Amino acid sequence: MNVKSRRIAHLDMDAFYASVELLRYPELIGLPVVIGGRAKHEPTQQANGSKYFHQLREYAGRGVITTATYEARAKGVHSGMGVMKAAQLAPDAILLPADFDSYRHYSRLFKAAVASLVPMIENTGIDEIYIDLSESTVDTLVLAKRIKQAVYDATSLTCSIGIAPNKLLSKICSDLNKPDGISIIGMDDIADKIWPLSVRKINGIGPKVSDKLASLGITTISELAQAELSFLQTHFGRSYSHWLHDASHGIDTRPVIMHAEPKSISRETTFEQDLHPIHDRPALSGTFTALCTRVAEDLQRKGYAGRTIGIKLRFEDFHTVTRDITLTTHTADPADIRRAAGECLQRVALKKKLRLLGVRVTTLSLSKSLLTAEASPQRELPLMP
Repeated sequence: MNVKSRRIAHLDMDAFYASVELLRYPELIGLPVVIGGRAKHEPTQQANGSKYFHQLREYAGRGVITTATYEARAKGVHSGMGVMKAAQLAPDAILLPADFDSYRHYSRLFKAAVASLVPMIENTGIDEIYIDLSESTVDTLVLAKRIKQAVYDATSLTCSIGIAPNKLLSKICSDLNKPDGISIIGMDDIADKIWPLSVRKINGIGPKVSDKLASLGITTISELAQAELSFLQTHFGRSYSHWLHDASHGIDTRPVIMHAEPKSISRETTFEQDLHPIHDRPALSGTFTALCTRVAEDLQRKGYAGRTIGIKLRFEDFHTVTRDITLTTHTADPADIRRAAGECLQRVALKKKLRLLGVRVTTLSLSKSLLTAEASPQRELPLMP
């Protein structure tokens, strides 16, 4: 198919986690709301019948922002920012804990709604998808409006859609008219609509590369497009320089992949306070078991089983270690995962406080394709050897 005839859409739910919370707490609509607290930050019922919502000014810890409403973003708050830093920018903002079970529910709803209209969908995250509209005979704008309406009817949530000749450009476009917007561009629009943007708008250019480009006098996509390939290769190497050059000119031939096998499934948590491996053993053990259980539930929900079980530990000095073990058969059983993860844990010298604990399962296979499964004794190992 000719590149110019491709129509690739990127659909991005608007402030997804925060918007789901606003469905539950409509009284917060229009206020700066931040998602990122712990369970203790759940709203509480007061004697007069009203709800008490915690504010950022009350937070103490080192958690990070998962997402925020647009009112909070207007104050400089953004995802990935430390909650304490966000409290300095917007102390009166409402703080709510994340509810991923609810987010996954609404994610399934909006994706099913889109799939009922256009089947060529690439699932890239809980709140975003790519859609190949190339074969549809419906007008692009009309189809985009239908998709947005279907999403709203299924979830009462809004989304933004960018449509372009490829995935790279469509992802940039979906952010141009947020929230609740539609952006449609062709290759002829790149100079006017894409080149003036920051290089950070290109998915694949992170903070480190952006900073390095800035040190070379390149801050916009236009400046990147004008840079000589030989100049880029001097600073970034051959392969990445070619990608930077192509991306700045809106070149991307990647197809929309309807199904991609996951390589791993993991869960991890960062403690608000460093935990001591002996003095805080009950709390650590409970968290460790809960992580194993959640990974098992994720595997079962997605229809996978894994054979390699691993752990991730980050200590108070930020030193990070990983350990893994490969079983003889695949499993999605929480007791099996807990047992194997516990064996991994015994191979680590736990002498310093922990700030992060994680569990992962790799070497995945679809459960239905596995003819046999090993029956493992369901015994519980202590956290410490």
